[in-house]
Amino acid sequence: MNTAMISTLLRSTITRCLRVQNVAKIIGSATTRRDIHTTTPANDLMEFFDKKKNWGETNIRVGRPWKLDELRLKSNTDLHKLWYVLLKERNMLYTMEHECNDKMRLFPNPERIDKVQESMNNIETVIRERNVAYYQLETGETGERPVEDVVNLFGLREKYEKKEYYIPRFMNTRWVRPYLENGFITSAAVKKFYRLYKEKEYNVERKAKNKDFRHVQHLLKRFPDMSMETLKAEYPNVDIEKAKRSRKARGHFMPKY
Repeated sequence: MNTAMISTLLRSTITRCLRVQNVAKIIGSATTRRDIHTTTPANDLMEFFDKKKNWGETNIRVGRPWKLDELRLKSNTDLHKLWYVLLKERNMLYTMEHECNDKMRLFPNPERIDKVQESMNNIETVIRERNVAYYQLETGETGERPVEDVVNLFGLREKYEKKEYYIPRFMNTRWVRPYLENGFITSAAVKKFYRLYKEKEYNVERKAKNKDFRHVQHLLKRFPDMSMETLKAEYPNVDIEKAKRSRKARGHFMPKY
């Protein structure tokens, strides 16, 4: 009786052990077997550096940036992938530029950073155009953040993008008090600053206008037979008739006009 019980117990124990081993083998084969996978191989920090064949080169041939017309033909998924490709390229270029500056070497083709940034800006433009078109179709609005003209602390008008605040403006004493004491638009200091600012703008505009007027005089002196319609189209803010009557516009010959 005891022998039969012992044999039955041993048989059941062996059966359970075999089942556990089979399950372990199945799990192990499922975890280690990777016949089909879609993940990219994990690389080290050398991804932040350029290819080794480009190290020490003074000129690297690169292409042009992505244009808006080309990006408008791509889907949102392609734009999403292209954005991260450009982001990875920009990080690599910034790393190489820092490394070249650290090693006191010439960074080849620094315009690559500008091209990558221009491509990324074009992608943002295309995405914004699609968002605006979608919101206008669905809600009748652009979906962009509202913008309004406000007067800042210096009395100048500027574009302000509305934001959400947890405290209303009239309750925010940390903002209202300095605004009323130091930057209110009716204060004498702000009025003086605004007057000097407008005077500076007027002087810059006046100097630019006088510079164009002198340039037109020089052109009339060198090329008396030039087309007046073309000259007026090129310099619309210059009085061409007044420049023709001036003494500096005349050379050592009798003018034909």
